Formats: sequence, C-alpha cells, structure tokens
Amino acid sequence: MGELESIYQIWLREVRRTVRHKSRIITAVITPLIWILIFGVGLGSSINMGITGGYQAFIYPGIIAQSILFVTISGGIGLLIDKQYGILKELMVAPLSRPSIIFGKALGISTSAIIQSGILLLLSFIVNVPMNIITFILSICLCMLISMGLSSLGLLMASLMESTEGFNLIMTFVVMPMFLLSGALFPVTGLPDWLNFIVYLDPLTYGVDGLRGILLGSSTLPLHLNLIVLTLFMIVTISLSAIAFTKKEENLV
Repeated sequence: MGELESIYQIWLREVRRTVRHKSRIITAVITPLIWILIFGVGLGSSINMGITGGYQAFIYPGIIAQSILFVTISGGIGLLIDKQYGILKELMVAPLSRPSIIFGKALGISTSAIIQSGILLLLSFIVNVPMNIITFILSICLCMLISMGLSSLGLLMASLMESTEGFNLIMTFVVMPMFLLSGALFPVTGLPDWLNFIVYLDPLTYGVDGLRGILLGSSTLPLHLNLIVLTLFMIVTISLSAIAFTKKEENLV
C-alpha cells in the first residue's frame, strides 16, 4: 500500500469516527450559535461596532475560529485512544512513514472541523453577513489552513502525553487563552503594548483576522500576511508533531 493510499485510509478512519458520532457535529454547531445569539445580543446591545449586523457580525468569524479550535485540538485525544487500544501499534509496524500517519490524522481531524465550519458559514444569514460562492470557498480554504495547523498542534500535545487525563489538563491551558487572545470577541487595535504583543503571538489571531477580512471586508492585517503566518504555523506544527510522534512511539515497534 502506497503512502497516498495509507494517508487516505487514515483520513477516512478519522472522518468516519466523526460521522458515527453525529451528536458531536450537532453540539459543535449549536454551541457557537449560542455564543453568537446570546453573548452577541447581550453584549452587542451596549457596543456599536459600526458594521452591518453589529457585534454579532463582528464576533461571527471569531466564533467560527473557536469551533475549529475546540474540534481540532480535542481531536488529538484520538491518538491517545488509538495507543490505548493497540491500533497505533499496528500502524507503527506497517510500511508507513511516521509523518504520513500524522498528516493523515491531521487531515481527518481538519475535515471534521471543515464540515462544522461549512455549516456555520451557511448560517451566516442569522447575523446578517452576506454569503456568496466566492466568499464561501475562500472562507473554507482559510478554515482548512487554520484546521491543519491546530490539529497538528493537538497531535503534538497528544504525542507528548501518556494519558487522556494529562491531555485534557494541558488542552484546557492551551484552548482558552488561544481563543480569548485571538481577537474573536474584541478588536485587537488600541490594546496596551504588552497585551498587543501577546495577541500577535497567538496564531489564531491571524485566522480570526483573515476570516473577518473575507466575511466582513474589515481586517487589521493584510490577508496575504495572515495566510503566510498560518502557513508557517501549519508547517512548523506538522513537522514538530511528526518528530515528537516518531521519537515517542519508537518503543512500540
């Protein structure tokens, strides 16, 4: 079995894992809508963003990024489950490179995130954000770039962990700061210098800003800069997760 076929099979297994648990997709769509409809309306009543749709529209790209963040990072737990049930050992003894295993899993997790993001994009009318085929395709492409980087980060964390409990603990300390510092809920302009520095260290900031530029036509940074940073983040996290996975799991063979 060639590398591409192996990657495809790993990808397909990850997608099937998501499809079998339809409640995950439903929950991952309903939860962002709750953020938009309740948090957006509640806080938006006292904030004037000066854009069509108001505060709800402003946080809409950030909530899509939040959905991607939660799905992709938590997807790393599947690696630990595979390890516990011996599935990972079978993959390790197969004539398949370690980076291909990581890439296939990252691609599968990202596909699950894209399905949920696509549903949220189709519901843009709820927050009065216009959607056309070009905007939809550009948004999906950017979401895929964000998903690949974050899913690789989740796999990197899982590769360094020995238990799901340890992974969940670390995930809590990673997910919430990344979301809160991404500018999903507030503009990143006019911040104190120390906070502004931290905000731009957060890779999700560039994903939120890129989505905001595509969906609302209003971004802080040029789209090409967001794309460059997200691409570099994806390359680095895939490389590091493949290295960590290889070193950590050599004793399984």
